[in-house]
Amino acid sequence: MTEALKVEGLASGYGTSEVVSDVSFTLAESEVLAIVGRNGMGKTSLLKTVLGFLPAWRGTIHLGGKDVTRTPPHLKRRLGLVYVPQEQALFQDLTIRDNLRLGVFSDRDLNAALDQVGQWFPVLTQRLQQRAGTLSGGEQKMLIVARALMAQPEVLLLDEVTEGLQPSLVDRLSNVLAQVRREIGTSMIVIEQHLPFALGIASRYLVFKRGEIVDSSRVDTGSAARIETHMRI
Repeated sequence: MTEALKVEGLASGYGTSEVVSDVSFTLAESEVLAIVGRNGMGKTSLLKTVLGFLPAWRGTIHLGGKDVTRTPPHLKRRLGLVYVPQEQALFQDLTIRDNLRLGVFSDRDLNAALDQVGQWFPVLTQRLQQRAGTLSGGEQKMLIVARALMAQPEVLLLDEVTEGLQPSLVDRLSNVLAQVRREIGTSMIVIEQHLPFALGIASRYLVFKRGEIVDSSRVDTGSAARIETHMRI
């Protein structure tokens, strides 16, 4: 099995406080891995360390077999690592089209990418000249996801992407991500509180607690109950 991402002994933190402690895992090509756990356990810090926004104190990160532990975020982006943050990371005064334009490396690719967005989220391409800041919270989240997917990433990191979404949009997003994994082969890490969504698209999960992995397994019918037990302790 080819590894899209490999993390070994990774540690990071803020100031003198270690938040991520000796974490190791692999992500196979075209695999969806869910990382679950209560808020404040270091899940987002783990992603930011993988991305390079937070320096690694120890350990290594390999992307597509290449050591990228010290590689800056913009170069990891060129290697196919793309991030969908929890916060609404949009240019509010720009149009939907201009926000989506940031998802491609060249304007030559824009029209084809917009056609694809229209298949994923038709509401966005029907309103390309509308300012992003006037969209609803759910529509803004769809715009952030669409912009990330336009890059056809090798590895996509999604941080609490369903937060604030109504059920119909959660279902739509689940279908889109499954299609992208199937047709493009994108590998994904999904950090989520919404267990039905996470376990519905992932084949494997890690439970994260106080900066460490405390459980991992393939997704099966008993996964939700085991995860909820960990989250209560």
